[in-house]
Amino acid sequence: MPVVFTTVLLLVCANVFMTFAWYGHLKNSATAPWIIAVLASWGIAFFEYLFQVPANRIGHTALSLPQLKVLQEVITLGIFVPFSIFYMREEMKLDYLWAGLCLVGAVYFAFREH
Repeated sequence: MPVVFTTVLLLVCANVFMTFAWYGHLKNSATAPWIIAVLASWGIAFFEYLFQVPANRIGHTALSLPQLKVLQEVITLGIFVPFSIFYMREEMKLDYLWAGLCLVGAVYFAFREH
């Protein structure tokens, strides 16, 4: 499997766990003490790291560190937007689309050949 594809696949998995670890408690345990949310989030984040660390190690064999970071951020938003809309029931605004287009520009500049 190509390095970039493997990296993207692992980062997508990591970001699903990360998104739930960071934001899932806002819906699932909003009334629980914050320490419970922290402990649950740490438990979920453990699985994020099982994907994140190999993704970065594999990805760094073919991508620069800035390319890995930009890729990570774009994947994060690609996971976060559906999570926000479908799971958290947040309203989608046009400004979020414009912000996403700015990120497409960031990807272009990070990956273009010099």
